[in-house]
Amino acid sequence: MGTLLQLCLGSVYAWSYFQKPLVENYGWRNTQVAWTFSLAIGFLGVSAAIGGVLLPRFGPRKLAVTGSLLHGAAYLLAALALYWKSLGLLWLGYGVIGGIGLGLGYVTPVATAAKWFPDKKGMITGMVVMGFGFGALLMSKVIAPTLDAAFPHNLPMVFAGSGLILGLVGLFAASFLRNPPDTQTSVTADPRVWPDLLSRQFILMWLLFFCNIVAGISIISFQSPLLQDLWKKTHLLASPTVLAAAGATLIAVSSIFNGLGRFSWGGLSDRIGQLQTFRLMLATQVIAFIALMFTSNPWVFGALICYVLLCYGGGFGVMPSFVLNTFGARLMPVLYGCILTAWSTGGIVGPQVVAWLKDRHGPQAAGYAFALGAGLLALGFILSLFLTVNGRGAKSAVHG
Repeated sequence: MGTLLQLCLGSVYAWSYFQKPLVENYGWRNTQVAWTFSLAIGFLGVSAAIGGVLLPRFGPRKLAVTGSLLHGAAYLLAALALYWKSLGLLWLGYGVIGGIGLGLGYVTPVATAAKWFPDKKGMITGMVVMGFGFGALLMSKVIAPTLDAAFPHNLPMVFAGSGLILGLVGLFAASFLRNPPDTQTSVTADPRVWPDLLSRQFILMWLLFFCNIVAGISIISFQSPLLQDLWKKTHLLASPTVLAAAGATLIAVSSIFNGLGRFSWGGLSDRIGQLQTFRLMLATQVIAFIALMFTSNPWVFGALICYVLLCYGGGFGVMPSFVLNTFGARLMPVLYGCILTAWSTGGIVGPQVVAWLKDRHGPQAAGYAFALGAGLLALGFILSLFLTVNGRGAKSAVHG
């Protein structure tokens, strides 16, 4: 049920499916439309940090149900915003309210599932967040196209229908979440969290996560328009419908890799350790981003994007067990929620930088974005060398 809930929440990763239609049909700039996605991810991280504090007090079911209701309501508000052509309401509804729902819904099943399977932390948390990665596949190839066919050229109805479907399914899944029988739910956050929160270990882990997120989320938010721009160069007679279909296909396929990366890298981290897994993901992505700078073949481009998304998802599959093994089960909900603020920060920085580049540099924007991604990933790998944990990701005594 945690995986099913994450599947509904992960629909946010299909945002690039709507990016181009919103720019073309409503006359908004790329940066303005991208702020919707940025706000959603930004408030996701902040509310996840708050949710991690509230989780021990209220339990997983209440938080997950609240998150599901807010997430469904966000799509309905977005539908009203598009009907009224109100960019501000789109930001408030899908961005702010939707982001809060995402954060409360995201952190809850991850922290809860880890308690049920203490001997398979990496694999289980990876399996749960795998659902989030598959959410873009569900939205871009099933829900949105079906509603688009039922209501042609009617984006408000597409968003309204999506909200009803995702809200109800998410609510159903959230109602099943509970802690194992031998755990207490009526406890407060551990007061000793602040020394760990300010430790060098936590700060470096946050920075690793941030670098991996910015590189990947900048791709997620614009992968469809980027592929369409590249496809035009090699298929001069391609119609807008064909271009949109190619972009939607990349969203769907890359979302599979995003989801599988969360499960596969999470499982691998149980064997070689979370830190070594992060180093491997960061180093190999540097090569992938450099290759993206020079490729002009849409198929090679798609393959490289899929690998980046495999590693992007891997970061979310590895980090829960990384935090759990480093700081312990009692601090895990709070510290894991706090480390997700790297997601909120990256969700603002990555898409906005790419949107700014597209608005000002046109065809050259992609190359600049890929170069920036390679640099950030290289920085993350260098920072990882200053982390000192053993091969199993056990707790380190290194503090600032």
